[in-house]
Amino acid sequence: MAVSRRIRRAIEFVIERTIFLCAAASILVTAGIIFVLLFETVEFLREVPITEFLFGTVWTPLFFEKHFGVLPLVTGTMLASGIAMLVAVPAGLLTAMYLSEYAPAAVRRIAKPVLELLAGVPTVVYGYFALLFVTPALQALVPNLSGFNALSPGIVMGIMILPLVSSLSEDAMRAVPNGLREGAYALGATRMEATLGVVFPAAFSGISAAVVLAVSRAIGETMIVAIAAGQQPRLTLDPRVPVETMTAYIVQVSLGDTPAGTIEFRTIFAVGMLLFVSTFLLNLLSNLLRERFREEYS
Repeated sequence: MAVSRRIRRAIEFVIERTIFLCAAASILVTAGIIFVLLFETVEFLREVPITEFLFGTVWTPLFFEKHFGVLPLVTGTMLASGIAMLVAVPAGLLTAMYLSEYAPAAVRRIAKPVLELLAGVPTVVYGYFALLFVTPALQALVPNLSGFNALSPGIVMGIMILPLVSSLSEDAMRAVPNGLREGAYALGATRMEATLGVVFPAAFSGISAAVVLAVSRAIGETMIVAIAAGQQPRLTLDPRVPVETMTAYIVQVSLGDTPAGTIEFRTIFAVGMLLFVSTFLLNLLSNLLRERFREEYS
């Protein structure tokens, strides 16, 4: 018995240390990423004033006449992400409402996994789908739509992140206690009235978190915009013309033509740090919204 206890303790010790190392490794990797981004960004800002970087309206770091205003990249990112959210949020919430409140159990068991398969499609496939199918189709409907534009990748990006919105929102709505629904029905509410007036507000913490996470996913998307958006940094809100996002610029410079250690090369770390801060703030907002509305409806 004493030997078996020592063996169990040894096994538990090994398991505990293994789990600790896995957790520590994830923290160390994150810290390493932040350190590299921060170090290279500081080196970049030694040569470029931060006001010029954040508020400049021309981005041509690879040209002979160099300008380092990142606003065109930010505008392109926000434009493509905004179009994606206009597609994903309404469609995702309506899908979540149907799966949670209207769909029979058999339909839900089939429809939800099939819908989530969209999240497993490689983004490069989505990119060529946007370029070779969606853009020609839109050119027949939208006047003066360029071959590369923000509209097509934005729509396809919305299709890609739709499962994120619908699945997480459906989980949040399904977690609402049935007693709230039954109370609404007892007061004479229809199913739609119960869904919009009771279930949706009670699940709003999870729904808001799903939407904010979807925004983060859209901002960080790379291949769709790199293939179909055009890689032309311009300060515009016109979705018909080519634009360049922050992630697409990082791909452009990372192809290997720019010498390492130059100011041009360091721009990808400065843009990456801006992207990291943006997604971090969005994830923080998601957690705050979830905790706030969880307290209100608990």
